[in-house]
Amino acid sequence: MANSKNKNISPVGYLNPNSTLGEVDLYLIGEGRHEELWKVLGAHVRRDEKGELIGTAFSVWAPNARAVSLIGDHNYWDKKTHPMVPLGGAGIWEIFIPALGAGVRYKFAIQLGNGQWIDHADPMARQTEIPPLTASVVEETSYTWTDSEWMTKREKFQPWRSPVSVYEVHLGSWRPGLSYQQLAVELTDYVKTEGFTHVEFLPVMEHPFGGSWGYQVTSFFAPTSRFGSPDDFRHLVDALHKAGIGVIIDWVPAHFPKDEWALASFDGTALYEHEDPRMGYHPDWGTLIFNYGRNEVRNFLVASALYWLLEFHIDGIRVDAVASMLYLDYSRKAGEWIPNKFGGRENLEAVSFMQEVTATAYRRAPGIMMLAEESTAWGGVTKPTADNGLGFGFKWNMGWMHDTLEYIQHDPIHRMYHHNEITFSILYAWSENFLLPLSHDEVVHGKGSLINKIPGDRWQKLATLRALYGFMWAHPGKKLLFMGCEFAQNDEWSESKSLDWHLTDFDEHRGVQSAVKDLNHQYTALPSMWEKDVSAEGFGWLIGDDGAGNTLAFVRYDEAHNPVVVVTNFSPVPHDFYRLPMPRSGKWREVINTDDLKYGGSGITNDSVIAEEISYHGYPAVATLRIPPLATVWLIPES
Repeated sequence: MANSKNKNISPVGYLNPNSTLGEVDLYLIGEGRHEELWKVLGAHVRRDEKGELIGTAFSVWAPNARAVSLIGDHNYWDKKTHPMVPLGGAGIWEIFIPALGAGVRYKFAIQLGNGQWIDHADPMARQTEIPPLTASVVEETSYTWTDSEWMTKREKFQPWRSPVSVYEVHLGSWRPGLSYQQLAVELTDYVKTEGFTHVEFLPVMEHPFGGSWGYQVTSFFAPTSRFGSPDDFRHLVDALHKAGIGVIIDWVPAHFPKDEWALASFDGTALYEHEDPRMGYHPDWGTLIFNYGRNEVRNFLVASALYWLLEFHIDGIRVDAVASMLYLDYSRKAGEWIPNKFGGRENLEAVSFMQEVTATAYRRAPGIMMLAEESTAWGGVTKPTADNGLGFGFKWNMGWMHDTLEYIQHDPIHRMYHHNEITFSILYAWSENFLLPLSHDEVVHGKGSLINKIPGDRWQKLATLRALYGFMWAHPGKKLLFMGCEFAQNDEWSESKSLDWHLTDFDEHRGVQSAVKDLNHQYTALPSMWEKDVSAEGFGWLIGDDGAGNTLAFVRYDEAHNPVVVVTNFSPVPHDFYRLPMPRSGKWREVINTDDLKYGGSGITNDSVIAEEISYHGYPAVATLRIPPLATVWLIPES
């Protein structure tokens, strides 16, 4: 919401030409509806018509402060030098410093009601010092985007009927030591080669403790300075877009850390957090929970989401820990939580906030994705807000992830007794718009790497992993794979060290990497695998009850009803002369066989498959083929 026509009014009513705030801005902030909050709060460099520096305007919301001073490099961090002035009754303080420009470090010294002074980083800072240092930095972008073609296409992007294969990345440990500028080359080239359509970054918003992986955010408007400047991050996004790769970021509106220099007790009161610890303190993480019922706090978070979408051209936001926001009793015992006004456990204010942020994001940035990490059976996560849903585009399918990983951890001889674990997800596959995640959460905290969850000898582990990926890429739902899993990383992931890239020098690991690459490219090339993802009409069981053979088969259809047949054998025994119902007669060919020699498999393949026009198991044709051990096969018609 522009404020160019607003009057810039000082507390005593005269025009202040260097203020960033006008009457309309103050009204919208009070109402909690200033969607571009970053343009009026924080630090803003001011220039004249010729582009010459005038100075920098600073403003901060601290309604209960007794006094606020700007401190920084420019005044030797002396709170007596530059006291700020309040703007009427809005709770906003401001000051203008002539001749001050970008790159200056600063904080706000805030005097509490009891007279104590505490120095705080700017909640609206768009750049920060490199942690563990905590000052904010005056930022002024000079970046020129070159992704106009991508952004034009994005406006018409329909992710629910498009291929979405996501490579999840922790920037600090993918290849340690790389800057945003270097990642723009190396990460972009790698993701493009591997065939993923999107990358997802674990939180890039500034956070003081690297061991939190970014999930304890202190600056909701600043990309971490560990890898470069905000414009350097823009360059990384731009490079990915030019390579045809979308960018998703993790966003953490569920909680924030208690550091006294950040958001906690910002003006001496519970300003951003809920004042009642039964609603404002997170027992699992030792963090504080936002007060979703307060207009200004809700506005702060909605504006944060929009900032990344609009200013950094981000294509999707994955909202972390949605369940912890939805339920008032999340991780709490009886007596430790407060029921809502109807006596229930639903956090109605958090629900309203999520509906607002999803609806606003889709309105302001058409073609983006809002994704929920939601681990419960909450209904309507991906229903439109107009139908009282939360309004997300996709939900992480945690049930599929849990059941599938449980299944592959059984010894093959016992899998026949757990066949429902690998087939159950189809029963609810279209209850929401799903994304299938094999994320960082599955390979940390003593859980081990994916390959080491699998029983058997080394060959069986690798074969099962390839079969799993072939099954996953064919299963209804979008895909997400954490970095390192694409080449069968042996060790559990740690943010403090690099992925084991040396493993790709070995054939067995390079084979898995090659299989993932081919799966991505075939998946993208076959509309049957994604065009009807959110409709049961795009799927049909061929064989769903062969628990004894550890085998299942299904068909996927696109909108023109073109089929792809998928067969997975989770047994270490090949199935010769396997009779398979087929959706049409004629000649079929393999486009994926994870048992291919080039992937490190045993080489049991089918040169061609002939489906005879004989009714079988409700289908008009039947084929006899060889199904390799611990493998997934994709078949398409020759014509």
